[in-house]
Amino acid sequence: MKAKRNGNLFEFELPNKLNGMTIETILKEHWSTPKKMLHQFRMDKAVQINGENLSWNKPLKAHDLFSIAIFKEEDFGVVPEYHPVEILYEDEHLLVANKPAGMDTHPNVEGQTNTLANAIAFHYQQNGEACRVRHVHRLDHDTTGAVLFAKHAWGHAILDHLLNKREIKRTYWALVHGTPHPLSGVITQPIGRDRHHPTRRRVSKTGQAAKTNYAVKQQFHKQQLSLVECTLDTGRTHQIRVHMSSIGHPIAGDTLYGGKTIFQRQALHARKLNLIHPFTENAIECIAPFHDEPAIFEDYVKRL
Repeated sequence: MKAKRNGNLFEFELPNKLNGMTIETILKEHWSTPKKMLHQFRMDKAVQINGENLSWNKPLKAHDLFSIAIFKEEDFGVVPEYHPVEILYEDEHLLVANKPAGMDTHPNVEGQTNTLANAIAFHYQQNGEACRVRHVHRLDHDTTGAVLFAKHAWGHAILDHLLNKREIKRTYWALVHGTPHPLSGVITQPIGRDRHHPTRRRVSKTGQAAKTNYAVKQQFHKQQLSLVECTLDTGRTHQIRVHMSSIGHPIAGDTLYGGKTIFQRQALHARKLNLIHPFTENAIECIAPFHDEPAIFEDYVKRL
């Protein structure tokens, strides 16, 4: 799709596949824009076709110039604070960062700092961007890897919808104790809170539906460890940690779920994030490098 930013406008030339559609249909069906946001766009007269405000029910033609005002100056929502964070991908719509260990994705209480969101706010500030920090998903405090952020409210709504439809693929690598059998499979046990512990989750018949796909990539018999690749069809709190523990193969270093303290944290890393960019339609793949000191994954991955 031929698209660009022009001031506060996102502009694109209507492709052939949208020929004959109306503004209403394009926003509702092509981009799954929430009703409340549709109403706001209409009230703000945010959409123009070839520089004009047209009826939202008028059929459009291929190659019409579709403009929508989505870029607004906003408060960051969190205090900008410098932390060295690796940016894996960035454009005017979204950003993917490589979260380090020992850092929350976002503040959990008012005024909390030292989070990835604070670091992203500082990054925006340094680059002269005034946009709210909006995470699309999150990682646990000691889980590392790729986290997706949206730079405007419309993008956040669309990316959230894509995540719920499982059109954003998140691939995790974990070092687990022992070797799961079979070597690949699907874990579908529901997950709920553990009433005996304030933060722990557990497999529970009354919990929320959860689905984890796993595959053993490599076995390390001497260390009694396996490198396992996991993908999620749901995004429950601690999902991979709970599910791997539930089949008798907890993540190494994850003492909350039965892992041994052979590493300084749970050996879980959001290795890849794949999506079709909702505004350019380009395929995006982000691979998050390892940055643990001392190293956790490096000694194992290099043997593959």
